[in-house]
Amino acid sequence: MSNNDVTDSSAGDGGGGAPGPDLTSGFAVADLPAGRMVAGSVGGKPVLLINDGGYLCAWSGSCTHMGAPLGEGILVNGEIRCPWHHARFSTSTGEAVGAPAFAPLTSFKTTVREGRVFVETPATIQPAKPARPVSSNSAPRVVIVGAGAGGHACAELLGRSGFTGSVTLISDDPDPPYDRTVCSKDYLMGTTSRTDSLLPPAAHAVYKRAKAEAIDVAERCVRLDTQERVHFDVLVLATGAAPNRAKVSGLDGENVYVLRTLQDADALIAAAARARRVVVIGASFIGLEAAAALKQRKLDVHVVAADEVPFEKVLGPEVGRMIRGVHQEKGIVFHLGVKPRSYDGRRLTLDDDSTLEADFVVLGMGVRPRTELAQAAGIDCAATEDGGGVLVNDKLETSAPGIFAIGDIARYPDVHVGERIRVEHWVHAQRQGQHVARGILVQGGAYRDLPFFWSAHFDTSLSYLGHVGEIVGTQVDGSIVGRDFAIGYTGRGQEKAFVTCNRDMPALKIEAQWEDPAGGGT
Repeated sequence: MSNNDVTDSSAGDGGGGAPGPDLTSGFAVADLPAGRMVAGSVGGKPVLLINDGGYLCAWSGSCTHMGAPLGEGILVNGEIRCPWHHARFSTSTGEAVGAPAFAPLTSFKTTVREGRVFVETPATIQPAKPARPVSSNSAPRVVIVGAGAGGHACAELLGRSGFTGSVTLISDDPDPPYDRTVCSKDYLMGTTSRTDSLLPPAAHAVYKRAKAEAIDVAERCVRLDTQERVHFDVLVLATGAAPNRAKVSGLDGENVYVLRTLQDADALIAAAARARRVVVIGASFIGLEAAAALKQRKLDVHVVAADEVPFEKVLGPEVGRMIRGVHQEKGIVFHLGVKPRSYDGRRLTLDDDSTLEADFVVLGMGVRPRTELAQAAGIDCAATEDGGGVLVNDKLETSAPGIFAIGDIARYPDVHVGERIRVEHWVHAQRQGQHVARGILVQGGAYRDLPFFWSAHFDTSLSYLGHVGEIVGTQVDGSIVGRDFAIGYTGRGQEKAFVTCNRDMPALKIEAQWEDPAGGGT
């Protein structure tokens, strides 16, 4: 496969409902040119057969993240890319080289006879073993503050890559690392259990359930609320963000909830069990995802927001109205262009003097980066009026050598935009954590991954790629009203983004093209 090769599974049947051809019966090698893959089956289970530059290999055909059919994805530079959430797997090792997947694919045996390649099920199918990078002896003690997306991904990759130093993961969250995206979706909805929400343990990492109270840059240690001092050679700050609170009478009392953690979701589930009506304040992505989940718990759901159209600044008015329509069709009632004035625990009063009954209230008003620890240590941070965040270089290193910042708090120089941005996306935080881990393993370079996130609203999902702060222009392909489209956005300077609804392939190809403009992306 050439360095710039970007292909889909055009040979043979694609993934999806049908498993494709039975690969144990053989597949003509001539029908599988270099750089192509075919989605088939072995023993009734999906399998991908790949011609990786002349090397024939076969891997299990379902993404290890959420089971997406990898046959509907693409091959890019020796990687299989998942169509749903853009996880990446090595075609040579099967390793999950890009979050949100962590577990590797399973390898199947291939044999070529008389111009046909046959895929066989080994007596015992073993998952592929990841390549073992060389660990760095110059940084034997790694301390990570925060066990969310970025912190966990950093520790997890170090653990499975054979890192010989110590890794300490510090978190004040009472739960072990979990997938925060399910808090406002599957877990709150009741379709995913608490156990299934947990992320895979980071091998060999020491987990400390404590609050980091201070960083001593000179002594290279973190002081915990237990009075313990944890020394480091490399420190990774992954402190995440905290939900914004409304400065409104009564919205700091009982029956008022935020949604950030698994425990927050637990509290909402308990509140929903004894309630009839809920009001969500804020038409943010989390706010509307929570509204959808609570509606599916049979509650009467109302949404209050100051904006006239949800997501107008991020997605434009047409897409915003479409998403509002999706929610309205399910019975969610919107109160837009208004703000809350007070809440007495049972009734919410708005600034137009109208009132809404509310057994409880959910605040979905965005988040703020938790930069207090870095600021107190004298690490350079952006001003609040400039969007906040910890300032880092292209390797995600802060102004203090050997101290890195990732995820929601990192304001980094984006090579695609040409300026510093701060991104609050789950997969992006995971990829930043993995990038820092690779740097510790002496495999680093400039961080180049494109921001990416997805948002689910009942049976409608959006994928967002890139970054635009203020929309200047749009180019629409398909029907927004019909909920089948791809939209290119341009912003100020070099800002650009690509949003799709029910169109996975264009998003994958645009991602590959933007990552490598000289390559074969279309």
